[in-house]
Amino acid sequence: MFASDLAVDHMRVLGVDPGLTRCGIGVIDGAPGRSLRLVGTDVIRTAPDAEIAARLLQLEQAIDSWLADFRPDAVAVERVFSQHNVRTVMGTAQAGAIAIICAARRGLPVALHTPSEVKAAVTGSGRAGKAQVTEMVTRLLCMTSPPRPADAADALALAICHLWRGAAERRLALALRAQGGAQ
Repeated sequence: MFASDLAVDHMRVLGVDPGLTRCGIGVIDGAPGRSLRLVGTDVIRTAPDAEIAARLLQLEQAIDSWLADFRPDAVAVERVFSQHNVRTVMGTAQAGAIAIICAARRGLPVALHTPSEVKAAVTGSGRAGKAQVTEMVTRLLCMTSPPRPADAADALALAICHLWRGAAERRLALALRAQGGAQ
């Protein structure tokens, strides 16, 4: 293994907890097995009574600004799962698609993680509640107070999940590539 292979694990990840009214966004730096560092977090808000096109444009501009300002190596977006409220699913899916497009425009890799994957990565249980996720995000990022609202904590949890899962996937790919070259 070369030193350059070890550096691959350190990365900056932008996590996006998509939502049309409240879209959580957070950036972390770190590597598996090392301390994580909070770079920034916020919630992008759009007015529920505004036209959908204006709301999506506002999300696009805010996410693109975060990408320009923080220059992440990857973007992690919550995978939309089936909910009973179709209207909520549509807004969440649209907001998630905006984040994916913004990342793709910049050539950044995008990963989608389910809520249970994120909960399992951060707390050890895919059935953890929001309070447990927020508590673990606060601890893992050595924050003096929990990120608020929950959308911000969820975005940071997505970034943590991707940093840890993505690093394992990259190491596996490197090992498979090395194995293929040795044969």
